Amino acid sequence: MMDRRHLLASLAALPAALAPTARAQGQPPRILVGFPPGGSVDTTARRFAEFCRGKLAETVLVEQKVGAGGRIAIAGLKDAAADGQTLLISPSSMFTIYPHAYRKLAYNPATDVVPVAPLALSTCGFGVGPMVPATVKTLAQFADWAKANADKAAYASPAAGAMPHFLGNQFEHAAGLKLTHAPYRGAAPGMQDLMGGQIASGCFSIGDFLPHLASGRVRLLGVTDKSRSRFAPDVPTFEEQGFKGIVGVESYGLFVPARTPQAVVDRLADLARAAVRDAAVIEALGKLGFEPLGQAPADYARRLAAEREYWGPIVKASGFSSDD
Repeated sequence: MMDRRHLLASLAALPAALAPTARAQGQPPRILVGFPPGGSVDTTARRFAEFCRGKLAETVLVEQKVGAGGRIAIAGLKDAAADGQTLLISPSSMFTIYPHAYRKLAYNPATDVVPVAPLALSTCGFGVGPMVPATVKTLAQFADWAKANADKAAYASPAAGAMPHFLGNQFEHAAGLKLTHAPYRGAAPGMQDLMGGQIASGCFSIGDFLPHLASGRVRLLGVTDKSRSRFAPDVPTFEEQGFKGIVGVESYGLFVPARTPQAVVDRLADLARAAVRDAAVIEALGKLGFEPLGQAPADYARRLAAEREYWGPIVKASGFSSDD
């Protein structure tokens, strides 16, 4: 573990390490985001940008490159100069699951980007909206309802090929039912349709459900971590409800282009670890249902590599693949 004196010294040196390229380009650093404004990825990026102002640069921009389930933003990062001026905040699915799901990725997750540090972890949740009767309170009860209402049995996810897509698919097979998958362009429009009764159920980050639980417009039936979430302690896990092996926790991480100097990567990682210790950042992440997480670049790279190996058989068993 880095001691406080070392961390503060590294942060103090960060602007000097990045200043030459910043002055040369005359442009502030930018954080790319591949999902729409208002969602959890965008909110995380904006809170991190706020923390970085005055430490990384006087101004840090958040730039949306929405589309293709986050892939457009990653392609933009790949093509950017490796000078520490262009960063990306992204869910881990794009680097751990997409390589198995998409035959024609515009980037190689192992060689075209450098994982700097995670910022947070998020468990996923499976919930229902007003299309499903209020008497349905468990995953098993939803499975029974879906079998009896096959024409309405569908679930939303934030993107085809993202972690919630395959968690929903695992549940479908474990429960012995058929669910139509409806991928959206981010969680916000999917949640809107779920709450509006246009679709029966949805699998999203737990933070996407939290603002709406008190109103009763959505009901969270299960979470996909190995233990219950502190943000919804009354909601049992999939495994508690008899659906073994349905576990998925998404990391939200900071990435830079390949060939970025190691000194820049290390100092950005120091900044990320300082951010997730900051009380205001922790509070903001908590509102999203996120748990802060700090790791060194090498540790985060190993984490992503292990998750990439874990998800391979799950994606293959789903039968999903795409050239899109």
